[in-house]
Amino acid sequence: MKIGILGTGCPKCKKLTQNVEEAVKELNIDAEILKVTNINEIMNYGVMMTPALAVDGEVKSAGKVAGKEEIKKILLSGV
Repeated sequence: MKIGILGTGCPKCKKLTQNVEEAVKELNIDAEILKVTNINEIMNYGVMMTPALAVDGEVKSAGKVAGKEEIKKILLSGV
């Protein structure tokens, strides 16, 4: 599973990254967490507001910091 954190590195992006890392650890799943900071790459996902969360190339959340429990539900739905 590849999880992408789409954002330029703002505090909200960092919080989303932390939430994702905690959710992955708690679920004990094998996932690669990628940080996508290039604005052109982010736009290729069709994202206009960051931070955004993508799982295996599909945007699951955008424009907000998804909470850890919400991230767990997203990740479990893809397993």
